[in-house]
This record gives sequence, structure tokens and C-alpha cells, in this order.
Amino acid sequence: MAISNALASVAVANLSAARTFYERLLGRPPDRQRMANVLEWKFEGGGELQVYQLADRAGRGSATFVVTNIDEQRARLKELSVNPPEIIESGQISVVMIKDPDGNSLAFAQSRP
Repeated sequence: MAISNALASVAVANLSAARTFYERLLGRPPDRQRMANVLEWKFEGGGELQVYQLADRAGRGSATFVVTNIDEQRARLKELSVNPPEIIESGQISVVMIKDPDGNSLAFAQSRP
């Protein structure tokens, strides 16, 4: 059996507050809400993000978003009043990392040639 895709998920303490944050961060509402306490976003490359309410696990997750332009992403984060650290250059990748309101780690990464 081959794995055909992957799903990132992060736990939050308050789904309503998280929805507001992630809608602003991702620039759109969730694509689905199949369960009362789970929001889902789908991405053109096939990956998905689940944000779910489970206070006991809130703030212990991480997700990485692949972007095509790390400089534009960093500028967008500043517009959203998120103060990202400097771009981290490591080998073949550039990364900006932030935290959501619950403390989950969110990375924005761009591959370099």
C-alpha cells in the first residue's frame, strides 16, 4: 500500500477563535467542517490542514505550509499583525516560523534551486 497524501492537524483550545486566526492567515474560510469541532482547509498541491478543538492537546502541534515566495509570505504575515522572525536559510530551503494563538508552531517554507 502506497501513501498518497498527508494531513497536518493542530489542536486548539477554542475553535471559534482559531477559525478567525486561520481564516485571516490562510486568506479564506475553511473548505469543510464535517464535524462540529473540526475545520479543514485543502490546498492545491493535495495537502490538507485540520484545526480541531481539544484543549488538552492545544499548542503542542505543528504544520508546515509550502509557499512559492517566502519574501511575499513574510510581508503578508506582517500585514496580518503577525511579527515573524527573520527568514531562516538552511541548505535548499528558506523558512519563516510563527506560533498560532494556542502556541502551535507554523512554518512557511520555500524550496530554493
